[in-house]
Amino acid sequence: MDVPFLLSRAQMRRIEPFFPLSHGVPRVDDRRIVSGIVYVIKHGLMWRDAPKGYGPHKTIYNRFIRWSRLGVFNRIFAELAGQAEEPDAIMINATHLKAHRTAASLLKGGLPRRIGRTKGGLNSKLHAVCDGLGRPIILLLTEGQMSDHKGAVLLFPSLPRAKVLLGGKGYDSDWFRAALESQGIDVCIPPKANRKVQYYYDKQLYRQRHKVENMFGRIKDWRRVATRYDRCAHTFMSAISIAATVCYWL
Repeated sequence: MDVPFLLSRAQMRRIEPFFPLSHGVPRVDDRRIVSGIVYVIKHGLMWRDAPKGYGPHKTIYNRFIRWSRLGVFNRIFAELAGQAEEPDAIMINATHLKAHRTAASLLKGGLPRRIGRTKGGLNSKLHAVCDGLGRPIILLLTEGQMSDHKGAVLLFPSLPRAKVLLGGKGYDSDWFRAALESQGIDVCIPPKANRKVQYYYDKQLYRQRHKVENMFGRIKDWRRVATRYDRCAHTFMSAISIAATVCYWL
């Protein structure tokens, strides 16, 4: 079988328990099809341009769409990331993802696309929480105009217990600081310049925050993540989950 990339059998054993059961006719080889999905997302291909060795491109596309609607790829990421040890330090940040013209519409049947309009045009925003090694443990997709603070409010209930949280000035709010402290989490966030009272933060520890920036860079090396081609939010989120899983948890 002439394919440029193939998941290892050990990797497949880790993710196979999350695949839906096959009913009736047995499915085409899962390892080959899932590897084809990974290849297309990483290299930013149109589905019909997938290498022939992965099989019919319609089979690859249909499997991706069907399992995205079922939340399969999101569950794989969440479960594998959740198997890691509880981190001592966590980091929070967000990045914009440009929407391609094929995805540039805001609504479909009243359902949100998670695409917003900013000075940079139409885009989405990926909010992430990483552990001390820079590995993503929580991912959230929102409209591009959503502020970092509002994203933090949505992420807060899912934050793991940690000793300290590192974040940029966009997360400097009284509410977020108080909420973290109520959970016994120390705050390492530089205060905004217009604050009357300047909070102390560990500048040496804050330098570790580059790890979350590196994580975004690594995930955005996957071309169908850096540029959003998918109109539907659930399919784009699946692409992000696949990239994060392959890069950090397989």
